[in-house]
Order: sequence, then C-alpha cells, then structure tokens
Amino acid sequence: MQFLIIDDHPVIRKGLIYVITCEPEYDTFQFDEVGTAADALNLLCANQYDMVLMDISLPDRSGLDVLTHMRRERPLLPVLVISTHAESLYAVRALKLGAAGYITKTSAVHVLITAIKSILRTGKYISSNVSLMLAHEIDSSRIAHAKPHELLSNREMEVARMIASGTSTREIAGQLSLSVKTINTHRSRLLAKLSLKNSVNLTTYCIQNQLI
Repeated sequence: MQFLIIDDHPVIRKGLIYVITCEPEYDTFQFDEVGTAADALNLLCANQYDMVLMDISLPDRSGLDVLTHMRRERPLLPVLVISTHAESLYAVRALKLGAAGYITKTSAVHVLITAIKSILRTGKYISSNVSLMLAHEIDSSRIAHAKPHELLSNREMEVARMIASGTSTREIAGQLSLSVKTINTHRSRLLAKLSLKNSVNLTTYCIQNQLI
C-alpha cells in the first residue's frame, strides 16, 4: 500500500506514519509526505496511491480545492481528511466534495486506525456525529433552521475565516490565486448572507461560532 500524507506540519506527518505502521498489518505500508498543495498535486500526477490523508488548512491553497482536483482527476482515490477543524465546520462539506472520511486531529489513535480500515474495506468512514450531520443536511427543513454560516459556499466560508483571522484582501487573493475584485465580491456576498456590516462584525461572529 502506498499512502500520500498532505500536511504542513512535519511532526504531524511523522506522527501519522508512526501510528499507522505500529499496526502489524500495516507495517509494510509506504508513505510519501508533502507540506503544500502544489507539491501534493505534482506527486498525484506522477504516482499512484492507495489512499490520501490530508489536512484542509494548507499554506498555499485550501485542502478543499485539492480535494476537488483529486475528485476530478482521480475519482476512485480515497481521501481521509484529518483536520484541526471541528466536524461541525467542515465534515459535511468535505464529504460532499468526495472525501471518504473526516476525523479531527484531536481524535484518539484508535479512531484513525478504524477510519483507515473502514475506508480500505468499504470505501467510507462516517462517524456517528457526522452521520447525524448528514441526516440534518438532507432534512427538508434544514435551511429554515440552519445557522447563517452553514449556508455559505465553501469559498465564502474560506474567505470569511481568513478575513476574521486578520488576513488582508490582497493576501487572501494571493493565497487563493484569485483577483482582489473577486475576493471583495465574496466578502460582500458573505456579509450579506450573515447580515453583518463589516469585517469587525465578521470577526466577532466567527469567534462566537468557533469558526476560527
């Protein structure tokens, strides 16, 4: 088995390799590891992998963008998202984009191993918490009861979190490879959807809803 690990923290990458290879049945697995989306996409073009383990927060591009690219180029390649972000924030979004599973970095070791085994066996890993979220997602009354940020697009959510974290419009444009005009359009739309007036209000909203 050949795995690709995409995470910008070397300690996390090494830790994942150690934990996985401690399993007797996985001690012969091989791993490539990268810290950026660009390097990940290059390796995905050059190599065949049995599974990808990846974070959403990458320094040069959103992991959701990488996931979208992988679904288009390698639709059968299973991807387990291992994120610092709570399941409530990104799990359903990631699964909708084609992820095979979603766990957080605070998960116990046995959850990681269970997720990998489940994905290798069935192609999916859905925790009980995420199952409830998915059920809520398909509930016809969800929109009426959803929190405002749950109705943001993936890109709007990403821009909102970056603005609330203090990233300038020009920096956001550079990191997302978009124009400043496009970022300003996203900002205007997400503020309207959240019924907020400015970036200060947005920061407060994101903190109150644990989005950053």
